[in-house]
Amino acid sequence: MNTPRGLIIAAPASGSGKTVLTLGLLRALRNAGHGVTGAKAGPDYIDPAFHTAASGKPAFNLDPWAMRPDTLAGLVAGSGKSSDILIVEGVMGLFDGVHLPDRPDAGSTADLAAMTGWPVVLVVDAAKQAASVGALMRGFVGHRADVRVAGVIFNRVASPAHEAVLRAATNAAAPDVQLLGSVGRNSALTVPERHLGLVQAGEHEDLERFIEAAAQAVSDRVDIDALVALAEPCVISGPGAAAPLLPLDQRIAVARDAAFAFSYPVTLDGWQAAGAEILPFSPLADDAPDPSAGAIYLPGGYPELHAGTLAAADRFLGGLRGAADRGVKIFGECGGYMVLGRGLVDADGTRHAMADLLPVETSFAQRRLHLGYRVARLHRDGPLGPAGSSFRGHEFHYASILDEQAEAPLFATENARGEDLGDAGASAGSVCGSFIHLIDRATP
Repeated sequence: MNTPRGLIIAAPASGSGKTVLTLGLLRALRNAGHGVTGAKAGPDYIDPAFHTAASGKPAFNLDPWAMRPDTLAGLVAGSGKSSDILIVEGVMGLFDGVHLPDRPDAGSTADLAAMTGWPVVLVVDAAKQAASVGALMRGFVGHRADVRVAGVIFNRVASPAHEAVLRAATNAAAPDVQLLGSVGRNSALTVPERHLGLVQAGEHEDLERFIEAAAQAVSDRVDIDALVALAEPCVISGPGAAAPLLPLDQRIAVARDAAFAFSYPVTLDGWQAAGAEILPFSPLADDAPDPSAGAIYLPGGYPELHAGTLAAADRFLGGLRGAADRGVKIFGECGGYMVLGRGLVDADGTRHAMADLLPVETSFAQRRLHLGYRVARLHRDGPLGPAGSSFRGHEFHYASILDEQAEAPLFATENARGEDLGDAGASAGSVCGSFIHLIDRATP
């Protein structure tokens, strides 16, 4: 199996424009005949869908904190089946990660670069700076000896004179960094957002035209051949396939629509590679889960935006309840956990009855950000494995728990710094769930 050469598109800070430039680069490379795949550093469900649309090949996540090295290596190796170049979009700023006492950038894009040996191309938003970019580049180049900042693209450049100052300052401060291009300000190259990030790719109006416009901007202003030449092979190796979570059963009904869009492809692919059959269904279309399924998976998404439709989906809710009565294993994450509960209060304050399979009431009207990596250990045997099994995952939601009378909580949890966060989630019979999105096993 070929292993693709990789390159990381990072930035000094969020909002620098790396997503749009990554999409433009993926499409420009595809248009030029390259076999290219996109990936996203860290826990993110939305950006990989845009990468898939831009490259035409399934994108995936690479998480240096939550994934075991074998999982990372398996994902990289798997992408080599159809691609020779892997373009990875970083998360937040290059060195932004989990702030541990001895490692303030643990789990950052820089960590991924160090683990894989891939060089970094920095996207610098130059809209409000000129010669000061020299100090920025010198700092980023020298901050970690195990991270190679090999190139830079300036974004939101005002004029040729502005670009000349940026180039001169970078050449003086970081002469080994290749200046790959400068992209001007373009209000058309913006992606609409909502409370959990960008609006999903499938909901973006005229997505193809947007991606082609980004590709044209990149093709016009970036030296793509020089950028591709910077890519390097991955220095970690492992199994040819990634399998982060064990299958819930041999036949798994998986909710999949705009309300349940947040499932990691590597999870579903890993289940299939282990011999499980995936049976998709749409709760928003009032589909019931396949009655032959031995397990049902309700991933996260945006049930709070579709609560009325879900509450009226009698076949869907009846199918869940019937499956629970038969002892079918049912697992819900984040939005899926909310739907397994008794009720969900939407943004307008209206309560909608949900499946009533777990003793939890949630509200999107009372918003509070819950964000961070989690270590989760199972309290008892269940669909996810035997008691004591540990996982790494991520929590990101604004919904609040109004009432959670869980006599049987699902997990004991810690944050990434090892601080005790107490119990999380609930289990009742064959049904369980929590707000945590599981990413990988932390134990064999």
